Amino acid sequence: MIEVIKNILRIIKIFTIFAKFDSLIIFKNNFLLRFLSKIILITSGQKKKIANKRPGERLAQALISMGPSFIKLGQALSTRPDIIGNNISNDLIKLQDKLPPFQFKEAERILEEDLEGGIKLNFKEINPKPIAAASIAQVHFAITTENTPVAVKILRPGIRDDFKKDIELFYWLARIIERNYPDLRRLKPIKVIESFEKTSLLEMDLSLEAAAADELKDNHYDQKKFKIPKVDWQRTSSRILTLEKVGGFNINDIESIKSNNLNPQDIVKNAAEVFFKMVFEYGFFHADMHPGNLFIDKKGTLIVVDFGIMGRLDKKTRRFLGEILLGFISRNYRRVAEVHIEAGYVPNKEDVDSFAQACRSITEPILGKTLEKISIANLLEQLFRVSATFEMEMQPQLLLLQKSMLLVEGAGRMLAPNVNMWELARPLIEDWILNELRPDKRIQQKLIDMRKTMERLPRLMDNIEVLAKNIPKKDLK
Repeated sequence: MIEVIKNILRIIKIFTIFAKFDSLIIFKNNFLLRFLSKIILITSGQKKKIANKRPGERLAQALISMGPSFIKLGQALSTRPDIIGNNISNDLIKLQDKLPPFQFKEAERILEEDLEGGIKLNFKEINPKPIAAASIAQVHFAITTENTPVAVKILRPGIRDDFKKDIELFYWLARIIERNYPDLRRLKPIKVIESFEKTSLLEMDLSLEAAAADELKDNHYDQKKFKIPKVDWQRTSSRILTLEKVGGFNINDIESIKSNNLNPQDIVKNAAEVFFKMVFEYGFFHADMHPGNLFIDKKGTLIVVDFGIMGRLDKKTRRFLGEILLGFISRNYRRVAEVHIEAGYVPNKEDVDSFAQACRSITEPILGKTLEKISIANLLEQLFRVSATFEMEMQPQLLLLQKSMLLVEGAGRMLAPNVNMWELARPLIEDWILNELRPDKRIQQKLIDMRKTMERLPRLMDNIEVLAKNIPKKDLK
């Protein structure tokens, strides 16, 4: 009972904050709640400040006001346009994760507790002023006892306990929505929160982020124009991540790009090729490539930081995705439809020709634009929207990929507005797709699938035997 009262009081607080930003989208059809929210909005003095903002921008401001867990929830929802709509999703993609820093003495306490030998045996000096502070952690520059400049990321104190309280509230709300809002039940709010909880808890373990950075670095060790900071494992724990300090300037620093005589088009081409290799060659990609995480050095090398949000695609998914993209490029819409059914994304009861026609309807307007206005991210967004009408189950990793593409395209357009980054990387893309779709590669994949099936067969037979034993004899007569 006490927990219910606490939750109700928190709901009232949340309702008030969201009402101040006119972002109670879920209650747009409830007259009483809309009326109350309008009164709160008018009396708060916020109405003029948010008058010209889009619904997604207002929602982003409300989430920031609510703190770390709500910011992370907003970022998670930005990958689910099927739940919140494309326009709000696109606004939440731009949700900047920035919060006031916590006190340096708290950072020192964590360093002393987690590092063998404490601060004295690990660092010569640490800058007490953080260079960045976000919902999960903040970053300090430091110099190790070996005279190596590093960036030290330290988990926000109490973040896990605070998140636990918030996630309990989110589950409580999700259960209420599933019970009382039939129209919203199809969105499976409890499953959404389960997925959000899992990814957030992973993000709060900085040793896992270190492992992600390490894997990405291993994958791209031979790429000359792409740099991932090296992990200092000796000074890393679940609450601390220490990386080599990388020099460079922000990718949107046009003045520095010009003063270093770098060609923006070359930077855009390199970014497209790097992203393509991450996704298709390795199936492990940085999923938060907004300008704040992208840097360029004086030689034009692309540097990425912050490895808390990563995406992963298995070989089969990459091949299907490659074949879908090739189908779009060659305007073979029937093949696009067939691949969706072969992959199991769309039920095989659906009519191939009808789905192919739907693919044509979304693709032709996009491919008919001038080259610099063509967006692969928007194409995927439209594809997911149309596929939903054919009962396609949303694939979280593909939604994450689409969000990442949108961020990369945004950075590319900022640098070179008249250039299409995917066209620059097209030779690389086509070579990979055609190579992967060679008959011998297809046969190889079929053999791998058959081997996996054969490996599962003994377990399947055991399960059938157990089931048979559990069936009452009278049911077999």
